[in-house]
Amino acid sequence: MTHICPTSTGGSPISRQPRRHPTIRALAKALPLASSARLGKQVFFDTRVAVSRETDARQVVEPGTVAFWTDGDALALLYGPTPIPGDECRLAVPRNVLGRVDGDPRLLATVQDDDPIRVEIAEIT
Repeated sequence: MTHICPTSTGGSPISRQPRRHPTIRALAKALPLASSARLGKQVFFDTRVAVSRETDARQVVEPGTVAFWTDGDALALLYGPTPIPGDECRLAVPRNVLGRVDGDPRLLATVQDDDPIRVEIAEIT
């Protein structure tokens, strides 16, 4: 299982259950990743991992979705409505959906602009 550890949340893991997915496999090969958060109602950060858009990529997702933006090589953890018109998590372009954040995705609102982000493999019991 992979988990996300924003240092601004005290290093507490925000985990997700990954699906078998080409994007997840590409990210796993590049782990650990370190970057800085960029925000809207999402924690969004560069990975330097390049993958293609999958056939099941979606533009409208639920809060708590973990998605990958193929045009920007970035991972996004969404926790609320985006700036795109409408009161929903509507992305500018379809993104590869990788899974969901375990627990309350609103915890991601505590991550500040430029907070360090680290993605790594961990055993969660």
